[in-house]
Amino acid sequence: MIRALIFDIGNVLLPFDFNRALERIQARTHLPLSQLTQTHHPLQVSYESGQITLTQFVERSIALTQFTGTHAEFVAAWKAIFDENAAMFRLVERLHEHYPLYLLSNTSDLHADYFIAKYPIFSSFSDSVFSYRVGCMKPERAIYEIAVRQFVVQPEETVFIDDLPANVAAARECGFHAIQYDHRNHQHLVEELVALGVKGIVD
Repeated sequence: MIRALIFDIGNVLLPFDFNRALERIQARTHLPLSQLTQTHHPLQVSYESGQITLTQFVERSIALTQFTGTHAEFVAAWKAIFDENAAMFRLVERLHEHYPLYLLSNTSDLHADYFIAKYPIFSSFSDSVFSYRVGCMKPERAIYEIAVRQFVVQPEETVFIDDLPANVAAARECGFHAIQYDHRNHQHLVEELVALGVKGIVD
């Protein structure tokens, strides 16, 4: 029996594209977008895994990308990557009536503060494990084990939903009912949940 559900955020609840941010940054630098994408990614990982602070991330990013704008302008660009997944929002609202819902995401404090404030749907979740807080990232086994302890769930009674195959595979190794999600084919998730006997999916 399913007793809880855990959701990833990026490309599940909120489709996103880091290129949007990098394009805005590229407009204020002479470096090509392809170079920004390649050189900036390791810094992003350090930030989302809690190895550096927001201030350090922004200062190092500005230096690395040779961005000519201000600190505030860089932050504004870095936040502007998300869209709303209306179908998933409706599903969460229905599931919230029947189950405790949780978040497990590789993300930063900058993005977490932004999307929690912007999208009321996040009030439907009882708790969250974010990579920047716990110092590890999916698909590392440690972050799933932290989620199990913090949420007080049994993996065999819990559905985990994520868009990346590696994250789904790691969750399955930990005993979760893990489903790979594609926001372009929401119906596949609905069918998977119905097959697991999850309540609140259909009228």
